This record gives sequence, C-alpha cells and structure tokens, in this order.
Amino acid sequence: MGRYFITAGGTHWLLHLILGEQLLDTWFGNRQQEQKAISEDIKLSTLSAIFFALSAACFMGCYQLGVTRVYTQLRVQDLTYLVTSYLGVLILQDTYFYFMHRLFHLPMLFKRFHQGHHRSRIPTPWTSFAFDPLEAAIQAFFLFCITLIIPLHYDVLLALLTTMTIWAVGNHLGFQIIPDSRLSRWWGRWCIGSTHHLVHHNRYSRHYGLYFTFWDKLLGTQDINYEAKRS
Repeated sequence: MGRYFITAGGTHWLLHLILGEQLLDTWFGNRQQEQKAISEDIKLSTLSAIFFALSAACFMGCYQLGVTRVYTQLRVQDLTYLVTSYLGVLILQDTYFYFMHRLFHLPMLFKRFHQGHHRSRIPTPWTSFAFDPLEAAIQAFFLFCITLIIPLHYDVLLALLTTMTIWAVGNHLGFQIIPDSRLSRWWGRWCIGSTHHLVHHNRYSRHYGLYFTFWDKLLGTQDINYEAKRS
C-alpha cells in the first residue's frame, strides 16, 4: 500500500502541480468525475494490496524455510547474471501478462476478472493497481512462483518490484507526457508507455502487453494507427 500511495499519489500530485487545470480536460473533463473514478480505483487497489501482501507473506515464510531460490550473497562474477535474470524475468512477466490479460477480456471472464480495472476509460496513476481480486491474486501468484523457480538475488527482486510499480503508474498517466521526438518514437515502437496503454483503455481488443510491444505485434493486436504514428 505504501508503494502504491507514494508512486500513484505522488505522480498524480506532481502532474497536477505542474500542469494544473489542463489535466481536467485531458482526463475526465471535470473534477467531480475525476474524483469519483479515483475513489473507485483506490478501493480496488486496496483490495489488490491484500493479495500482494499475502503473496509477500508466503514468500517470506518460504524464504525462511529455504524453499525459494532467492539469495543474498553477491560476487563480482555474478554481475552478468544479475542483469540477465532481471531482463529475463521482465520478459517472462510480460509474456505471462499478455496472455492472461487477453484471456481476461473474453466476455465470459471479463466481468469477474477484469471489469473493475476498466471503470476508468481514461486512466490516472491511481488506476495502476486497480485490479479485481481474482486478477490481483493471479498476478501475485506469478511473482511468488518466480521466486521458487528462478535463482534471483534479493536486490534483483526488489528492482523487479520497483520496475513493476513505476511502469504500471507510467502506463496509466492517461496522456502522452514525453514530447514527440526520434527517441520517444523509438521507445514507443518497442516499449509500452502511457500513449500505448491508453489505446487499450479505449479499444479493449488492442494492446495487451505490460512492458514490451513484442506480443502485440506478433499476434496482431497492435493498433495500426498507433504503429503508423511511431514510424
């Protein structure tokens, strides 16, 4: 909950401080609608935090029993593996999330697993962890399983959690914050940001990825208009 309120709340406050009233037109059009949507997102995020906390408690118990593959000793020769394991888990999580996310958008599953996240058609940073309880449990289960299967240094695990939090908030800004440039267009072709994910909140059949655009491109769920703008 601390990570959520610091990152989501801090980002929301900072954007309002910098952009002020401009955000009201960008997001919802009036403050009353914005506050109502944020209130619903915070409620869902609080429920989600319970499941992530339970997952963390299970991890700590398993770690004390020596069941997990998480280690704390660090050697210079391990530095290459630290980077490799970090990037590898990001790719695995992105793959897992893509197919899970696409599955949850099937009509028979959407209402029970994912509808709550889409109450905000135009998201705010508060939407970043607004998951329905079942979806939150499944996401937390993946992270827990990773610690049982893949050897990870404790600092890498913390880096993954930090990346997940910051990236989730960045994806849900609700508008493009980075000025258009050659670098931003390159980034937008390969990595998911607020502009890419905003398309998904308006068109449910497009853009299911978490970090990278690879699966969307490969499986035909990349929006054609978005791709043209990045070219």
